[in-house]
Amino acid sequence: MACRITELILDCADPVRMAAFWCEVLGYVEIGKDGDDIEIGPPGAGFGGPQPTLILSRSDDPKPGKLPLHIDVNPTDRDQDAELERLLAAGARPADVGQTGEESWHVLADPEGNVFCLLRARVEP
Repeated sequence: MACRITELILDCADPVRMAAFWCEVLGYVEIGKDGDDIEIGPPGAGFGGPQPTLILSRSDDPKPGKLPLHIDVNPTDRDQDAELERLLAAGARPADVGQTGEESWHVLADPEGNVFCLLRARVEP
């Protein structure tokens, strides 16, 4: 028997704003609230489904920037360039963490400055 990741928690100053951003990025929906915290996940699956949910947890001391653990995303229905345009329109912005410019991925930051990467490979939704 093994464990699997069921939830990822991201401390943030504005859970509502961050939930809207990450729902747009991942195609997730809001599946629950607990106080100021908002849980989002895949439509129809929610907690315990095959993909982990994401909890946007209200914090007065979020740690933006390059976190020890970051999220990588892959496009599902378009190429990397088109997905990059979509993410930038949704509120992501380019981030510099010392990359050379030769990488096959794009380093981005969410609206609160948390770094994540857009990888090249297209995956099934």
